[in-house]
Amino acid sequence: MPTKRQLLKAAALLAVTPGLPLRAAESPAKENKPESLLAGVKPISIAERQARVARAQQLMQQYGIDAIVLEPGAAMLYFTGIRWWRSERLTCVVIPRRGDIAVVTPFFEEPSVRESMTFGEDVRTWNEHESPFTRIAGVLKDRGFKSGVIGLEATVRWFVADGIRDALPSFKLVSADPVTRGCRMQKSPAELALMKKANEITLAAYGMVWDQLRPGMTPADVNQKMQAAQSALGGQGVWTMALFGEASAYPHGTDQPQQIREGQIVLMDCGCSVEGYQSDISRTFVYGEPSKKQQQIWQLVREGQNVAFEAAKLGAPAGSIDDAVRAFYLKHGFGPDYRLPGLSHRTGHGIGMEGHEPVNFVRGEKTELAPGMCFSNEPGLYLPGEFGVRLEDCLYMTADGPAWFTVPPESLTSPLGRLG
Repeated sequence: MPTKRQLLKAAALLAVTPGLPLRAAESPAKENKPESLLAGVKPISIAERQARVARAQQLMQQYGIDAIVLEPGAAMLYFTGIRWWRSERLTCVVIPRRGDIAVVTPFFEEPSVRESMTFGEDVRTWNEHESPFTRIAGVLKDRGFKSGVIGLEATVRWFVADGIRDALPSFKLVSADPVTRGCRMQKSPAELALMKKANEITLAAYGMVWDQLRPGMTPADVNQKMQAAQSALGGQGVWTMALFGEASAYPHGTDQPQQIREGQIVLMDCGCSVEGYQSDISRTFVYGEPSKKQQQIWQLVREGQNVAFEAAKLGAPAGSIDDAVRAFYLKHGFGPDYRLPGLSHRTGHGIGMEGHEPVNFVRGEKTELAPGMCFSNEPGLYLPGEFGVRLEDCLYMTADGPAWFTVPPESLTSPLGRLG
């Protein structure tokens, strides 16, 4: 794992001189190619994936589910390590309540699928004129199930559900959420380590990019720089968003033309993945001298993050964190509820192998916080016709309460923050 000295070298400009506003330098900053931060990264082990399957089978026993079906995506990768894609030709994984897992895939895909498998030997193939659903039926029959309950992972497509129902009429179809969420919601130390690395990469990329902002730049210009920086540092699946001025009042942006100007808000929301595990960090800068109102709103959002962090106690309902933030903002004249100007979205979302996972910091969510759960903390404030401010840092629950993946910045004069 790189030292802090190496991280600062990669970030180049992560350390900011206190008291200086964001402003164009006299001459363009040198853009040295950074070194990857992936040295020492450890992928999820086969033993951990096998333990996940065993845990899923325990939960299936508990909830009366005889098998679950997974299509390609985060859940399939989580349990099996198989990296595949979705098409009209079904590839799926069947995890039975007892016995080994099985993969169903087109005949011509078998060699490639086997290359991606980390464990297991049972691969059932189907030809173009055949039905993959009869292969699923065969898997269950060979495991001793003639009838029962099949759980479908939340993203399984309708044609798959319909095909399974027709091929296995003696089975009832239900949601596999109690099993998949029961496994995925609480992250292991190995998962947390990968998420920390993804956050390290994104934060370092912010440190490289923010001092390169210049008047006249468009969102596309800024996005390109942030994409390049995260990729060079080792991030995969990189995504970025940049909003300037009035556009920052729209949490997910606008198609209106934008260019950086003096005294303008620059809001960025960016992330990447490492071995399938995500980061999600938002930063709000001001190009040049911030106004008094910009400083006040920025600082209020920063306090909102503290309110959320302090409310995130073990055993607390996830929805209570959102309640605490809205009560705080209401005291300062924002809201009530989701009204603008104010906080028009939830305070945070679950995160892991997907950028947005259950559960969320949102009103009415009763799931209690437990060690290993991970969330974004992003209580933005949006003033239509003026600007918006969003600071977003992710946290994870420990046996002692919440901990930061990245510690939020403390002021607009030093707006990057640091690693947790």
